[in-house]
Order: sequence, then structure tokens, then C-alpha cells
Amino acid sequence: MEFFIISMLNGLSYGLLLFMLSAGLTLIFSMMGVLNFAHASFYMVGAYVGYTLSGVMGFWPALVIAPLLVGGLGALFERMALRGVHKFGHVAELLLTFGLSYIFLELVQLIWGRTALEFNPPESLKGPAFTLVNHAVDGLRLVWGAAPANLCSAADAAVRVVCSPFPMTRGFMMVVALLMLLGLWLLLTHTRIGLVIQAALTHPHMAESLGHNVPRVFMLVFGAGTGLAGLAGVIGGSTYVTEPSMAGTVGSIIFVVVVVGGLGSLSGAFLASLLIGVIQTFAIAFDYSLSSVLGNLGVTLSEAARNNSVAKLTLSQVAPILPYLFLVLILIFRPKGLLGKREG
Repeated sequence: MEFFIISMLNGLSYGLLLFMLSAGLTLIFSMMGVLNFAHASFYMVGAYVGYTLSGVMGFWPALVIAPLLVGGLGALFERMALRGVHKFGHVAELLLTFGLSYIFLELVQLIWGRTALEFNPPESLKGPAFTLVNHAVDGLRLVWGAAPANLCSAADAAVRVVCSPFPMTRGFMMVVALLMLLGLWLLLTHTRIGLVIQAALTHPHMAESLGHNVPRVFMLVFGAGTGLAGLAGVIGGSTYVTEPSMAGTVGSIIFVVVVVGGLGSLSGAFLASLLIGVIQTFAIAFDYSLSSVLGNLGVTLSEAARNNSVAKLTLSQVAPILPYLFLVLILIFRPKGLLGKREG
């Protein structure tokens, strides 16, 4: 049971990291219609800027300042470059942001190097948030923080005791992601700023005739979206790893999240992030091959079938392609996404 709970929490934490990234992309890609191929690169820049600021002023100030700097960089890019090519359509936007992603990658490697950096979280986030203690006799027990050594061992060697800690950093990441969801929902639905943003995105000419500066709204939305990616970078970089390939690792998956969840749907992006995070985590955790699964179901395979390369594939080996398989199925059977309101 403790294995299932820890695996589920790991999947949810990874899914919430994807949501922190896809939330900003939902604002940019789904609402503004801008194909920001460099969104994951802003995530990478956020991690590196957060690492540098953390060494100067500490982690907590870096957690606030780094996203603001990344958001300002995104707003500047929209004002100086993206706005000029917007009139030429999605292909020009895609090529521009595609080029920007490679510029960011090369700059990061020139400034910080090609190897992974040791971006350590603060002392308050080190160690486990809680520990699940599974005692063969006493059952399952939750202990906040690290479990004492006496709880993770039994006087009788025949009694099995398993202690499964859940890192504090992942718990913090989950809390921030949930607060981000709540904050975005309240901003877009219960504030005047949110109403202006939605009006500018759906009826720009009407909003402009009412005296609102629509280009400035677009710039602020783009900056906010990249700022959220920067926030995810600081938290993700200190939780997992800070390296130049971190943008490529999640870059394509967040586009999958936005499309699977439904274009323009923040709740859809949240649901899709959790589904993809949990599916990938359990695919890695339950490392069974097709032949072993069929064997457990009572299906007898021939020697040639058992030695077939397809039958010997394990779930962990196919886990990286599962999000894209999910994307293909969604596009075939539900093109508007899980919670989307429009197709395409």
C-alpha cells in the first residue's frame, strides 16, 4: 500500500510541475493563439537565474525575483520581436520562438556550462515532508518528517518494516501549483483585470474601442505566462535537476498537456497534467513486460513469442511515448480535448 501511495504522490507532483508550465502556455498559446515554442526555454532560464540569485541572496528571494525577471524578459520579447511578426501568422511566430529557444540554449551553455548544476533547496525544504511506515504487524502509519530509526526497524528480524519518505521539495511544489491554479482562476473570473484580459482576447476591437490598450494586454499576458514558467523553473530546478537539457525534457510534453486538456481550458490543462504525470510514473514503477502480463493472466505464449522484441518491451521502456499516444487518441476521438470548448 505504501508503494502505491508514494507512487501516486510522485505522479501527482510531476503532474503539478507540468501544470505549472502548461498554465503559462495555456494563457499564451490557447488564449492569444501564439505558438510559443520557447516556453520551456523560459522554464530553463528561470532555473538558472534562480540558481544564480539563490547563491547571492538566498532561495526565498530568488523564488520571487527570478520569475519577475523571466516575465519581464518575456514581455520585452513580445514587445520587441513577437508583435512585429504576429501579423504574418502562426508559422512566423513558430519560427521566431523556435529560434529563440536555441538562442537561450546556447546562452545558458556559454554562461553556466554544459554540466548539471547543484541547485540545492533551502534547509527548510530538505528532508522528507512525511514518512509512510508499513509494519507487517501494526499496519500502515504516517509520521511527519523523518521517521525515527526505531520505527524503521523491528526487534524480530522476521517482521518486515518498510519506511517510504516523501520529499519536502515535492510537497512544496504541489502546494505552489495548487495555489497557482486558485490564483489564476480568481484572477481571470473574479477581477476586473481578468475581465479586461478575456475581453481583449476574444473581442480585441471592442475592448480597444472602450479605451483599453490591447497590445499592452497581450504583452502583459505573454509576460505573465513566461513568468509562471520561470517560477516553475526555480522550483523544478531545485527539486529535480538544473541542466541545459531540462527544456527539451518537458518542452514537447507541455504542448501535449495543453492540447489534451483542451485549448483555452485552465481546468483541462490541470486535469491533463495530473493524468500524464500519474500514467508515466506508474508505467515506470510497474516495470512489467507484455509477456509477463499475459503470463499472469493465464495466457501461454510460445517460445518464439516470448523471445519477440515487442513482447519483451517493459512499461518503463514505453513510458516516454505514452503522453504522445494519449495525444493521438484524444485528437482522433475528442479533438476539442478533455475539457475544451472548441476544436482545433
